[in-house]
Amino acid sequence: MEMRPLGNSGLNVTPLAFGGNVFGWTVDEARSFELLDAFVAAGGNFIDTADMYSRWKPGNVGGESETIIGRWLKARNNRDKLVVATKVGLEMGPDAKGLSPAYIRRAVEASLRRLQTDYIDLYQSHTDDPDTPIEDTLRTYDALVREGKVRAIGASNFSADRLEASLDTSARLGLPAYVSLQPHYSLVERAEFEGASAALCVARGISVIPYFPLAAGFLTGKYRSEADLGKSARGQGAKKYLNERGLRILGALDEVSARHAARPASVALAWLLSRPGVTAPIASATSLEQLETLLASVTLELDASDLERLNTASAA
Repeated sequence: MEMRPLGNSGLNVTPLAFGGNVFGWTVDEARSFELLDAFVAAGGNFIDTADMYSRWKPGNVGGESETIIGRWLKARNNRDKLVVATKVGLEMGPDAKGLSPAYIRRAVEASLRRLQTDYIDLYQSHTDDPDTPIEDTLRTYDALVREGKVRAIGASNFSADRLEASLDTSARLGLPAYVSLQPHYSLVERAEFEGASAALCVARGISVIPYFPLAAGFLTGKYRSEADLGKSARGQGAKKYLNERGLRILGALDEVSARHAARPASVALAWLLSRPGVTAPIASATSLEQLETLLASVTLELDASDLERLNTASAA
């Protein structure tokens, strides 16, 4: 796989990130190892997770995904060949959330323990924290970078205004700056990111690494009616896309997929990879077949007519 720069971090990543949100949720440890092995064997080097994955599953407490990845890293002894990204900020329990200096300090040590590593390549603010001054958060990240515990920092779910304010604060004070943004972005979720956020990322050289690029599986084409929603644990997340626009997008995906003998999911990811500023969509898989479909997007070249068809169908 080709490598792409992750902002100005000096890190290079593959144009597809393996999403670890399924580890410890819909995928057990053995299957997680199998999928990670296959991803790396195909040339992938970018793995994304978060401290709170997968706290939402009954019986989980958070940290399950990091723990599985950490065990895999130790078993495979390949830490130096990978770019591992995780996040801090979403609730992990009472008084355990946000971007305050004290909480980031607690959270990063817990993530390092679970990942069984001395450093995190990309440490991301999982969501904005309006109750903590931007400078306080960035000074904490600065200390972690100086200590060698973090190599680069990224933002997730930040508005354009808050991201710009953070970047300006970093420049003014000589502190580490966010090198990436994780927005909710896909063929069915365009309005929130396209516009001010997209323009800012392009202008400032911020790598865009979209999450939910397949819209909870909707863009795979397997959910075409409410009767289909029971096909997986994530099916209900696709329900909101079962409308006229959503079905129009699936129709366009079907046409482009047929033209390239590809699957709709591969086409949906290839469309994202064609968008300005996008470095690597973050996608997860629960089977080797699904992973193969994700990987196919990296070499799928869509022409101008393909992109026009998809852009027109997905226009808000």
